[in-house]
Amino acid sequence: MKLGRLNHVGVATPSIADSIVFYRDVMGATAIGEPFDLPAQGVKVCFVDTPNTQVELIEPYDASSPIAAFIAKNPAGGQHHVCYEVPDIHEAKAWFEAKGAKVLGEPRIGAHGTLIFFVHPKDMGGVLTEFMETPKGDH
Repeated sequence: MKLGRLNHVGVATPSIADSIVFYRDVMGATAIGEPFDLPAQGVKVCFVDTPNTQVELIEPYDASSPIAAFIAKNPAGGQHHVCYEVPDIHEAKAWFEAKGAKVLGEPRIGAHGTLIFFVHPKDMGGVLTEFMETPKGDH
């Protein structure tokens, strides 16, 4: 497996609308995408572009969202995960499984429209880590 670039940092938020205001007015972000629903993942998503990566704002879609539990523990929100690109998602999954890491579910389509999976924080130095297949035409 070959680790690719840091694609994004996932930030859980109780309100994407409020977070957009923060990133625009306080952080000076000028490239903020339109929020969209990703019901299969249980989240609403919005990407904030930075010069070298993105911030993925994630809000619970409803009370059953995995992000809802995170927000319940962290009412103001906070860093939820980091996401790295890999050239082959299935090779990466097999790599982590062979190392004994706990892969959370099968590869599925993520917010960028490419396959993703997560590895449990206990196997990743305490950080929930997402791996996504590098989108075609990128890097």
